[in-house]
Amino acid sequence: MSKDEMTPAERGAAIAQGKDADRLPCNPNIANGVARIYGCKISEFNHDPKAIAKSQMAAYERFGSDSLRVFTDLFTWAEAMGAKVNFPDDDTADLEEPAIHDVNEIDKLRPADPHKDGRLPVHLEAMKYLKEYSAGIMGCSAGVVGPFTNTFFLCGVDQTLKLTHKNPDAIRRLCEISLETCEAYVEAAMEIGLAPTISEPMSSCTVVSPKVFRELSLPYLKELVDFIHAHGFNPVVHICGQTNRIWKDVADLGIAGWSIDNVASITECKRLVGDTTKIMGNVDPGSIMFSGTPQDVRLKTLEAMREGYDNPSGYVVMSGCSLPVETPFENIDAMMDVVREVGYPVTEEKIDELLAKYRDAE
Repeated sequence: MSKDEMTPAERGAAIAQGKDADRLPCNPNIANGVARIYGCKISEFNHDPKAIAKSQMAAYERFGSDSLRVFTDLFTWAEAMGAKVNFPDDDTADLEEPAIHDVNEIDKLRPADPHKDGRLPVHLEAMKYLKEYSAGIMGCSAGVVGPFTNTFFLCGVDQTLKLTHKNPDAIRRLCEISLETCEAYVEAAMEIGLAPTISEPMSSCTVVSPKVFRELSLPYLKELVDFIHAHGFNPVVHICGQTNRIWKDVADLGIAGWSIDNVASITECKRLVGDTTKIMGNVDPGSIMFSGTPQDVRLKTLEAMREGYDNPSGYVVMSGCSLPVETPFENIDAMMDVVREVGYPVTEEKIDELLAKYRDAE
């Protein structure tokens, strides 16, 4: 495994200023797999803020990736509002029961207090530790789900999908109260000094139509982004699955970065919104990063770089979504090392040379 010549902070600043850098930024998006690197159980994340922060730092020290984020699962905010979450001993938490079972119960819901409710205080405390540990190395981010996605966990996925057609006003009410929770949480995170990142998986075109997204998700996503902007930060947004029909809607929010899944096309995303926002992605986290060989990872990473390196607003090499917990370390090494091998500035000739090299080695 080769070593970097710059810290993520130095690299990001150099690229932003048009100066020399050692390589493109790269974020394998290791997620809860950081527990395997640090040597703790994932369940420790739920109540131990130091475990969250130290695991993130362990991943950076092992791989040299360009991202540190406090985020354990999609259900943290709904849980703080009354949903029940199942905590396996050594796997990612999952939704056990929504907060309500009928739209008549919506008025019982209250926005969560990030300093008191559920695991939110644990996450805020983890942010303080992570900011301390990473000082001078890189900035950190605070993950939060978007209001529309949180609604699905308050009311149940199947029920919420039905309500998008049968009772959209109920969805709006749920989104409004979810937005209050999201805003309170990101405000607390920004006060600590972390930049928010927003995950909106249920807004995917794989889940709902662009029409539903624009009517029931986008207004609240815009309010959240505007709220973050008003506090001097600019978020990255990730939406899983296919998103090509809503790229412009999201990019027009003025976000710092657009993280796209492996089923989306970097080339098309670049063509449509590349002059508006940075593109991040999109090596397949499952069939390549988890199930593939290091050779597969090198080739797919190079192919993604070939598509994205010249995006007008910038590009970050990244997996299409969070990596499975048991993703082999050698595959993460392969992604990081091939980005180092390409170096900076990136050229088509260098990428093509390496593509030929690794294809010949198959």
